[in-house]
This record gives sequence, structure tokens and C-alpha cells, in this order.
Amino acid sequence: MSAINQMLVDKLGPLGPLIVLGGLGFLLILAVLPILMRKQADPMAKFRDQAKPSAAGKEAGAKKSLRYGGKGSDRLDKFATFLEPKTEEEMTTARMRMTRAGYRGRNAVRTFHAIQFTLGLVCLTIGVGYALFASMSEGISTTKLILSVLVPGAVGYYLPKYWVDKRVTSRQGEIQNGFPDALDMLLVCVEAGQSLDQGIIRVSKELHAGYPALAEEFEIVAQEVKAGKEKTAVLRAFGDRAGVQDVSSFVTVMIQSQTFGTSIAEALRVYASEMRDKRVMRAEEAANKLPTKITLGTMMFTVPPLLIILVGPSVYDMMQMFQNFKM
Repeated sequence: MSAINQMLVDKLGPLGPLIVLGGLGFLLILAVLPILMRKQADPMAKFRDQAKPSAAGKEAGAKKSLRYGGKGSDRLDKFATFLEPKTEEEMTTARMRMTRAGYRGRNAVRTFHAIQFTLGLVCLTIGVGYALFASMSEGISTTKLILSVLVPGAVGYYLPKYWVDKRVTSRQGEIQNGFPDALDMLLVCVEAGQSLDQGIIRVSKELHAGYPALAEEFEIVAQEVKAGKEKTAVLRAFGDRAGVQDVSSFVTVMIQSQTFGTSIAEALRVYASEMRDKRVMRAEEAANKLPTKITLGTMMFTVPPLLIILVGPSVYDMMQMFQNFKM
């Protein structure tokens, strides 16, 4: 053992044995992980379910069918217990987050966690490879070794989450900016004699070029109304999917107008005017922030060169006088 230890120290540096042990542990994790992720059904439980199906089994099967979309050919289905949240509340929150990012597939949550796990593992492997290469080429401290392994793994793990959050923010900004125009179009359609459902269909077609995310949401609303769902539930689902306060307020106005029997055109006219005013206020707010940002940039990139030009010669003359005085 001492000879092997000395050989590792000679080839990999003082941390050679530690690096080899870490590499072996990593390989063991990679070997055992697929076995842990694999779902293995109990043969006796399967036999009991086939022989005497119980009400609990039927209920569990119904929940599984609703959760996973029934039987399918998804390759990640056998890893579903590992890649998906365990509780229904967490699953609903994760699905809503992926929906707001524009990923509406039934396996979006499962795919997201699979990509997150795989990318984190790949970046962790890259970090281990870099640490091994650095330790063989030159000496490396323990802190630098740990950081070179953990930082790439953390970056790879949180990169998909950052991408989804960025997509959510981008889509919500697009919906917020295009919503006043959509209301104006919807108001024109309603005042022209079309119903609210027909107006939503027309607006979804017109918005595809400028605001595709908002057009997609309106199209989903139109298709759900065509499918026979209750209009109140459809509008509330629209507000939840968008995640924008303006849309939620619009949904509330439409539901109240439908409940109390008031004119939809009048409600749209008032609310569209408010949305236009809010968009102007957001633009004015962004414009008012601009002088502060410009001032900060001016202070950072203009004042230091100006000070060097103005004060530099005086400082140089003072240094020369001080040197002459010492001589």
C-alpha cells in the first residue's frame, strides 16, 4: 500500500490518493444511480392487484393516469418517481411554472428535471477532469480543487432553472406589453357585432406576428371555449397561466360583467383605456430611470480619465520637486 501511495503521490501530486478515492467514489455513484432510479414493481403486489383489484388500487391508477397522461412511450417514464415532485401541490406548481415558460407538454416537468440532473452530472464530471489534469500538471491547493469540482456542477444544475425563469420573465413582459393592443382589437371586434368568443379567435390570429405568446394564450382560451368548458373557468385559467396582474384584473372584470349582465363593450372600453394609461406610465418610469443610469456611467467612464488629464501633470511635477529636494 505504501508503494501504491507513493506512486500516486509521484504522479498526481500530494493529493493523489485523495483524487483517486474521489474518482472511485464518483464511478460507484454512477454505477449505482441507474439501479436506484429504476422503478421495480413488487411481484406479489402485482399479483394481488390482478387477482383482486381494490378501490384504493383503482383510485391510485386513476391518479397515475391523470398525472402521467396514461400509458405512453416516454423514455423517462421509468424514472418518474425520481424526476418528478412527490406531492400534488409541488407538481401543480412545477407544471404551472413550465406552462408560464411556454413548455406545455405533459412530460415538461419530468424533462426539465432530467435535463437539470444530467447537465449537473456532466458539468461535475468536467470539473473532476479539470481537477485531475491540473493536479497532474502542477500543484493545486485543496480549496481550488474543491471549487473546480463543485462550481461547474452547481452551474450545470442551476442553468436550466435560470433558463426557465428567464423564459417566464420574457413571456410575461411580452404579454404585458401586448395586452393593451389586444384589448383594443377585442373592443373593435365586439363593437362590430361579434361575440366575445369570436373576437378572441380573431385577436389570436392578428397577434401572431407581434406578440406570439399572447396570441397563443388567446388561442388556448378560444379552443377551450369551443370544447365546451365553462367560460368563467377558462378565463381564470387564462389569468393563472399568464401570471400577469393586468390579465388577472381583466379576467375579474369579464367575470363580473358576465355575472351582473353589464355591457361587455363598455367594460372593455374602460379597461382598455386604463391599460393604455398604465403602458404610458411604465414607459415614463423607464425614461425617468434613464438619467440616473447615464449619470452612473458618466461617473465611471468619464470622471477618472478627466481627473488623470487635469491632475496628472500637477502630481508629476510635485513628484519631481520632491525627488530634487531629497537630492
